[in-house]
This record gives sequence, C-alpha cells and structure tokens, in this order.
Amino acid sequence: MANQRRAMRAVALLAAALLAASVASAFVGVQAPPSPRIQTQLRAGGEYTGFVPDLQRRQLMNFVLVTTAAIPVLVALGCYLWYFVPPVAGGGSGATLAGDQDGNPITLDSWVKSHKENDRELVLGLKGEPFYLISTADNIKDFALLSVCTHLGCVVPWNKGANKFCCPCHGSQYDENGKVVRGPAPLSLALAHTTTTEGKIALTPWPEKDFRTDLDPWWKV
Repeated sequence: MANQRRAMRAVALLAAALLAASVASAFVGVQAPPSPRIQTQLRAGGEYTGFVPDLQRRQLMNFVLVTTAAIPVLVALGCYLWYFVPPVAGGGSGATLAGDQDGNPITLDSWVKSHKENDRELVLGLKGEPFYLISTADNIKDFALLSVCTHLGCVVPWNKGANKFCCPCHGSQYDENGKVVRGPAPLSLALAHTTTTEGKIALTPWPEKDFRTDLDPWWKV
C-alpha cells in the first residue's frame, strides 16, 4: 500500500506539472501599453485609449487551449487512481436468477445432477458479476461467493487440491468459505444469499454481518 501511495503521489505531481505547463504555454500575452514615444506618435493621429481590439478573441482562444490541454491530463489521472480503488461487490434490492455462461437461468435440479458435493462453479449473479455456487450432497450452500479478488480485482479460481481460492495475480488466498487467509488481499470475498425461485437458483444481497468474521459487510448491498 505504501508503494501504491507513493506511485499515486508521483502521478498526481506529474499531472499537476503537465497541467501547469499546458496553462503556461496556452496563454498568449497581452501587449503592454506603448512607450511614451509611441504614445506621442499615436496622439498625432488620434488619442490612444489603451484598448486592444482582439482581447476578447485572445481570451476565448486561451480558454479553449487550456481546456483542451487539461481534459486529457485529468482523464488520465482519474483512470490511474481508479485502478487502485478496491473492487466493490454489486447488489440489487431483489433476487437475481443465476445464469450460465450464456445467461440462461439455472435450475436447481440440473445443477444437482451435474455437480458433486463441494464442487464450485461460476455463475452470473448480482449485476452480472461472477459468483461461485457451492454444492452439497443434494443441494447448494445458502451463500454464494463473489469471485473478484479484494486486492486488485482479478477473478480468483478454486484450487481443489489446496482446498483454497488462490489468486493468480498476486498470490492472495481464501479458504473454502472465501475468508482471506493470505494477502495482499485485505478483505474476504463478498457474500450473497442463494435461494430458489420456481425451481431456478437465485441470488439476493447479503446485508447482515459476515458470518466468517462477525463484522459488518464491507461490500455495498
């Protein structure tokens, strides 16, 4: 995290420097009033009033140039900072039917027939996010696990041999219930309730405490 903060600070300073340079190079200087000698010459043909005919046009060009230069810098900075925002589980107010890789609803009967006890497989769940369903001998567990690593958002596969979820990106590990047991991930995998609706498997948000840690859920519901 310290390295991330240093990197974010460096990028912010670089973006500020680029923006300052863009602003400095964008402005076109306004001519200073003529010297006394030139003022004397001007008075010969008419009184000098200090008016610059194209001042408004210069100001408009300055505004356009500064805006054009600033937008790409701010967008790039925002995208970089967003990369370090921890992923947040999505949710909805009602049940969402679990879908297969083609988005088709999954029935409980078909799931039980094609899976063994302790099998885990990804389905499309809340807000289309990939969730793990966990099989029992003749049903599924009453919770599903969001497969998004809480470190930087990689999809975490199930390692049956190790009986853990092991992130291939940075080595984070979670136990069979999705509780984090090894960093750099700071939090456990998000939870959702599982239920059935007319024989189809559905997921609903998990607003209560995390049964694995007895803490309030860190994910939005």
